[in-house]
Amino acid sequence: MKKFFTLLILSALFLSSCSQSDQWALHQIKKSAAPVFEPIPADFLPENLTVLSAGDSLTQGVGDSTDQGGYLPYLKTMLEKEKGIQHVDFLNYGVKGNRTTQLLKRLQSIEMKDLVKQSDLVIITIGGNDIMKVVRDNISNLQISDFVKEKEAYRKHLTQIIEAIVQENPNVSIVLVGLYNPFSKWFSDIKEMDEIVADWNKAGQSVIVNYPNAYFVPIEDVFLHADENLLYTDNFHPNDKGYQLIAERLNETLEERVIPDIEKKAYLVTTEEN
Repeated sequence: MKKFFTLLILSALFLSSCSQSDQWALHQIKKSAAPVFEPIPADFLPENLTVLSAGDSLTQGVGDSTDQGGYLPYLKTMLEKEKGIQHVDFLNYGVKGNRTTQLLKRLQSIEMKDLVKQSDLVIITIGGNDIMKVVRDNISNLQISDFVKEKEAYRKHLTQIIEAIVQENPNVSIVLVGLYNPFSKWFSDIKEMDEIVADWNKAGQSVIVNYPNAYFVPIEDVFLHADENLLYTDNFHPNDKGYQLIAERLNETLEERVIPDIEKKAYLVTTEEN
């Protein structure tokens, strides 16, 4: 019994020898080991979104009978129905005939750099004219190998485009719209054109996958399996219905993946400021 009381007294003395600061430190460590974060509110979105649309004639809206920018007005209406988004400001910087090298050059301008910095989202349509250049440059003796060689140049230029955007705004979300095949009506003798377009889309995806804030939106199947005509009278650019379907496909990805990611980034910035 004496041994028991002796041990009890020694234990009490040992515990009392711990300083108050040591006990506080232990308490702090235990308390900070399991931080609790509040969930992001379901409707936490910037009230206004700025979207820079850059690229070729698909962004410019060639073939749009209303001359309002192709897919842009359709997508604007869809986005503004999202909970938390009051207004979407689209900046249309599409230029008919632009190839990857020309878009890259435009992104070096002070104007475009400033726009990228201001934007929450950049949507790109590019590549169709790169394919057309292969056809024009080799029209007398067109080979599949010509498209394969130029595809690697497309991959390189597309990487440079994404890098230029990220350099100006590391937090901006980037969406690359895939290519579709309107070439069969122009070049019916090139039976492999569907395969060529599919390979170029894979090249685009291989670039986008390297960037956490970048997304690829395929539209090839929209035109390939259409039950109605989706092309303008030039049999190359989308008509009104074609642009509407592009907008719907874009909105699917934006709603499911891009907007939630923009929401998270906006929430983190807000909590850091507070």
